[in-house]
Amino acid sequence: MLTNIFFSHHCISPPNENVISDRWRPWWERYQPISYKLCTRSGNETEFRDMVTRCNNVGVYIYVDAVINHMCGTNAGAGNHGACGSYFNAKTENFPAVPYSVWDFNDGKCKSRSGDIEDYHDIPQVRDCRLSGLLDLALEKDYVRSKVAEYMNHLIDIGVAGFRIDAAKHMWPQDVKAILDKLKDLNTQWFSAGTRPFIYQEVIDLGGEPITGSDYFGNGRVTEFKYGAKLGTVIRKWNGEKMAYLKNWGEGWGFVPSDRALVFVDNHDNQRGHGAGGASILTFWDARLYKMAVGFMLAHPYGFTRVMSSFRWPRYFVDGQDVNDWVGPPSNSDGSTKSVTINADTTCGNDWVCEHRWRQIRNMVVFRNVVDGQAFSNWWDNDSNQVAFGRGDKGFIVFNNDDWAMDVNLQTGLPAGTYCDVISGDKEDNRCTGSQVYVSGDGMANFQISNHAEDPFMAIHVNAKL
Repeated sequence: MLTNIFFSHHCISPPNENVISDRWRPWWERYQPISYKLCTRSGNETEFRDMVTRCNNVGVYIYVDAVINHMCGTNAGAGNHGACGSYFNAKTENFPAVPYSVWDFNDGKCKSRSGDIEDYHDIPQVRDCRLSGLLDLALEKDYVRSKVAEYMNHLIDIGVAGFRIDAAKHMWPQDVKAILDKLKDLNTQWFSAGTRPFIYQEVIDLGGEPITGSDYFGNGRVTEFKYGAKLGTVIRKWNGEKMAYLKNWGEGWGFVPSDRALVFVDNHDNQRGHGAGGASILTFWDARLYKMAVGFMLAHPYGFTRVMSSFRWPRYFVDGQDVNDWVGPPSNSDGSTKSVTINADTTCGNDWVCEHRWRQIRNMVVFRNVVDGQAFSNWWDNDSNQVAFGRGDKGFIVFNNDDWAMDVNLQTGLPAGTYCDVISGDKEDNRCTGSQVYVSGDGMANFQISNHAEDPFMAIHVNAKL
């Protein structure tokens, strides 16, 4: 269910050949390339083409997670243990399936003692040394740039719409730009002539380091990691934070400009305690608070939003650390990935979480599409954790994250009528399977939300009017 009624774009894991690190197949092996052949545990090039074509044909466009900063780790050994069986030798930095040789890596430029990044306040070290032992490509060389662009252009020819640039912080902005300048326009079978690929860059910038997200604005959007970390702190009510403080959410909180921001509540790294954000990050494990955070994100106009779709793994904490944070997707005994089964209520089975299919999140994606372009309006708060706001005359959302019940009359800005609350139910034909909200002729409506509700928030929009 990725039809464009709900989702317009879908970001996929890296589709190029990666090292098979061991028979347990950790999730992070996808971020250790050994070639640019389209062949992973997710499928081969024929299957990838079929997916892209079918998605494009229903208006759901594919963004590829592009791992172009590095190849595999120095400890990956040598042999044919790649997803396609390609030979490589990490020790001698030989990747004949590309081909790359020792001359195509940054060993000579890195000035740290170990060859790895040791000091994040040393800009050349962050960009020229190895990230966690991963062999760092010499992206100032035109040959390397051309091989990367060749891979990305092959994906564009197949029909992808854009790229997440993995580890962009560890590349010089001008090298990223040089590669992007080599990219073709999107395939005119699905896109207007002259359409450029959508680009967003993974730049972890929590402040306090010399490399900032703004270094990369010239190349496209950047990931705003402060977004999920701060929103999680507020929704959890940690450090004296409360939802009333969200009135100036966005740039007012020190975030990058809205038109440069790619925002999310959690991602594949920080939902496991990796990357950036720390313990405040909300995930599907915290379902009640998580749905509120995603609902707030999708209702608020700031940034270009991304919804996570996850799989469960057997968390096991030792001294506060999840020792199973490496576990890959649900797998059969032979290592093959389990199919995504669909339950009667349209959620997923087989340990696939599929947050994007949860009614509350799915319906808030519709809400975001309905209110697109409408101004942030009619903010209300109780100076604590009950807040509400509208989007022009198209939508309105109300939260009760306090420890007591909420019963308030609020100005919604919406036309008079009866609306279906899309959090507690769906509009089906002309009836509502959840709560109803009555908006009077002056735009006022009464909202009653128990602090014990499964989902202590409500949302209405003009397409959910009965």
